[in-house]
Amino acid sequence: MSDSLLLPPVSRARGTIRLPGSKSISNRCLLLAALARGTTILRDVLDADDTQVMRDALAVLGVRLRHLGSSHAGNDDWQIEGVGGVFPVKRADLFLGNAGTAIRPLTAALALSGGEYTVSGIPRMHERPIGDLVDALREAGAAIDCTQNEGFPPLAIHPATLREAPIRVRGDVSSQFLTALLMALPLTGRESCIEVVGELISKPYIEITLKLMQRFGVTVEREGWSRFRVPSGPYLAPGELHVEGDASSASYFLAAGLLGSGPVRVEGVDADSIQGDIAFADALRELGATVSSGPGWIEASGNGHVRAFDADFNHIPDAAMTLAVCALRADGPCQLRNIGSWRVKETDRIHAMVTELCKLGAEVEAGDDWIRITPPVNLEFASIDTYDDHRMAMCFSLVALMSSPVRVNDPGCTAKTFPGYFDTFRQLLPADELARASVPVIAIDGPAASGKGTIAQRVAERLGWAYLDSGALYRLVALAALEQRVNLQDGDAVAHVATTLDAQFDGDRIFLGGHEVSAAARSATNGVAASQVAVHGAVRAALMQRQRAFRNPPGLVADGRDMGSVVFSDAQLKLYLTATVAVRAQRRFLQLQNKSLNGKDNDVSLAALEQELAERDARDAARASAPLKVCRDAIVIDSTELGIDAVVDAVMAAAGDAGLL
Repeated sequence: MSDSLLLPPVSRARGTIRLPGSKSISNRCLLLAALARGTTILRDVLDADDTQVMRDALAVLGVRLRHLGSSHAGNDDWQIEGVGGVFPVKRADLFLGNAGTAIRPLTAALALSGGEYTVSGIPRMHERPIGDLVDALREAGAAIDCTQNEGFPPLAIHPATLREAPIRVRGDVSSQFLTALLMALPLTGRESCIEVVGELISKPYIEITLKLMQRFGVTVEREGWSRFRVPSGPYLAPGELHVEGDASSASYFLAAGLLGSGPVRVEGVDADSIQGDIAFADALRELGATVSSGPGWIEASGNGHVRAFDADFNHIPDAAMTLAVCALRADGPCQLRNIGSWRVKETDRIHAMVTELCKLGAEVEAGDDWIRITPPVNLEFASIDTYDDHRMAMCFSLVALMSSPVRVNDPGCTAKTFPGYFDTFRQLLPADELARASVPVIAIDGPAASGKGTIAQRVAERLGWAYLDSGALYRLVALAALEQRVNLQDGDAVAHVATTLDAQFDGDRIFLGGHEVSAAARSATNGVAASQVAVHGAVRAALMQRQRAFRNPPGLVADGRDMGSVVFSDAQLKLYLTATVAVRAQRRFLQLQNKSLNGKDNDVSLAALEQELAERDARDAARASAPLKVCRDAIVIDSTELGIDAVVDAVMAAAGDAGLL
């Protein structure tokens, strides 16, 4: 996959997808099957980087694994011949990448296997804390050295001298530490006791561990969430076991159902899942989604509206990232609390989320274990850095369903848990809108009377491309609203007019309801009315898809006030055409004089025109929805001292530099 992926803005998402296997269940099952007596057939095991890391490590440690073939959604079936206890290989060097679900439980199992082992990973893994697990294992008699920085990998593991005292482990950093102890302690051959210090986070992940251990013949007794009695082994192969679809991965598609109307159905998981992230469906209901489920599937739909929220997401920390991105479209500020575990994941996810949400225009505050997001009126087009974190890449793909394109850097990082994610995501999106997004666009924005319409038309003629006069659409909306006696201050009412607008264009001629209205639409009075209706976000949203529908081969030249900033924010070339107010007023005055010579009244003074343009500039720049502004990546052309031909030549030169000629 390329270094970045551009996702165009799309209006809807619907369809059915099959989920890859759960990473949490896959890696737990692979390890338990390896330690068990007997042979286990695992169906629908996730085929991704993290599970490959686990399989490779188990093979090095003497476990026999046989690939039985691939099933749906890129999952695999495996036969594992268990070793019936500790690993038979007593000396090994293991490289475990950035797979937390591999390094933590393997560290515990290796510590009790009576051998000499080294465990390491990529640089980020060496920044992820493992000290609480190492300390707990040392309490049990393990001999483990942190070879670079105390409390962090790499590790050197030596034969243990076991003790019988209760083992204490912190529960407030990562539930994987407790999971690792629970899965490893049956290898001691005697009953063990674990005491959790502090509040246990991510309890649903411990539930997964306990239920899977029970499937392999070991039932753990617990007293609340603070004390666990782990019986002696052995683990016993259950015969055949199916891995559920990944509930964390389901969150992106279910959220797409909310944001893109849906319905979107995910198969491979349902309401009876043993995975804690299945509770994401309940959280999505609180945001306004309609959610239903049946055997082996969950489905979500919505109307694009997201209710603001403030909640504790300690129980679904991975899926909560999806909600943070959904907050960009909420009707008010949103807060995610008790998510401190984000700090020790594949990256510092709180820092990463703050940084990337701000790029999109949100106002974001954060603390040690919380984040507060105030959504922007309009999203900014941004390139999202993913920090080698699969979940950052996947959750930010949802921005494409918020009327904004988004560029995702390093999309290949999803290979950690979902190698085919973006191909699967695109299956839910409208094929015609995806195809249209490949058509090149030149977006020309600028203030009133800057000449952008004339320039855009001339450039379109030279290139043989389509031309969009977005101002004409707003003029038609204003004209239709006035004809229907709609109050121009009533944004919802005017938006309804925009939605039902019966407009046609034939060259310079404009038609409304089959009747030519070119002169009326272009009148000065209607121009003022158009400026009034354009301030309404609902009106701009109603016209968005109509404007984007002009994007047809071989290309489009579009002029307006938000072509580059909002409507075509992924345009290959963005230009901002301007001139001084005095020069723009003079040009408009000459236009009106020419109309007067042709028999049309003109009683507007030059001073009045200059005042009107200055007021309109201020109004356009100050409106809450899609204000007139210079995009960061726009080329500014000041035509104050340039003629039309010179400006057209400048635009064509810029198009050549952009590779559009």
